[in-house]
Amino acid sequence: MVLKLADYKTNVHNDWCPGCGDFGILSAIQMSLTDLQIPLHKAAIFSGIGCSGKTPHFIHTYGIHTLHGRVLPFAQGAKLCNPELEVLAVGGDGDGLGIGAGHLVSAGRRNVDMVYIIFDNAVYGLTKGQAAPTLKLGMKTKSLAHPNMNNSVNPIALALVSGFTFIGRGYSYDVRHLKDLISQAIRHKGLAFLDVLQPCPTYNDINTKEWFQGADNVDPDTGRQLPRTYKLEETNYDGVVHNVEELNEKMGDVIEKSNEWGNKIPIGVFYKNDHIPSYGDRITSRINDYTKRPPSRQIVTDKDNKPITDIRKILDKLKVNN
Repeated sequence: MVLKLADYKTNVHNDWCPGCGDFGILSAIQMSLTDLQIPLHKAAIFSGIGCSGKTPHFIHTYGIHTLHGRVLPFAQGAKLCNPELEVLAVGGDGDGLGIGAGHLVSAGRRNVDMVYIIFDNAVYGLTKGQAAPTLKLGMKTKSLAHPNMNNSVNPIALALVSGFTFIGRGYSYDVRHLKDLISQAIRHKGLAFLDVLQPCPTYNDINTKEWFQGADNVDPDTGRQLPRTYKLEETNYDGVVHNVEELNEKMGDVIEKSNEWGNKIPIGVFYKNDHIPSYGDRITSRINDYTKRPPSRQIVTDKDNKPITDIRKILDKLKVNN
């Protein structure tokens, strides 16, 4: 059966603010799942807390609304338990780069085959617009009494040095481009990270839709507005690691590109490294039948719900002799 876009939508009422970038990201996820024809029962969307935390409610797949900053441990556990699942974790910049930053770094070390998407609007939209980790130093949005006193986090650079093997950035109002990025991230064998820039029409009155479209960024020669975002694939930039010898050079290129901001903001694939084994491959190297008998397929109780597992052999292996 061919799945249609409507099959990935639910009838749950959506109460995001009008003009919120979350709508574009939600549409891009649904379009990507449709393009890849991922069965509804083989996809799972995990979310943290915040406006973006409601995303699983609107996608007709398995959905798990987790705890503030803890989406990655939940999502990684599900993927390792059931490797056949296509797992997407979503969360805001505050959720993932504030309270959840430690989990992001730890996740990069493992390279679990899944996708993590950050909804990046630089404010805590659900709790009245406080400065989030991606808000630039000195910026004062409408709900701040004083300019932001903290330096900002560079999500692309942080994902890179943490060990993510696919790193990209999208823009929520360029839905088709974002859909293609999400599809590439899902197809990647390893841990993929997408930082999605988006307006918050309620609390971020600086990085608005008009700002991204270049309302104040005018070509002096033609008088035309120049959109701030540009696509990396339309330049000579190449973020693919073709061999391990060029790794350091590629990482330097990613850091340089990720620091571009202001009148020119790159979107697209910053980095792709297929030379690092996924965590599933690492497990298989130790447990040969892991993919055939993952935890999700193992029977652990009898028909009366009594445990039938015997862990004495495992305990013997872990025993420390004095």
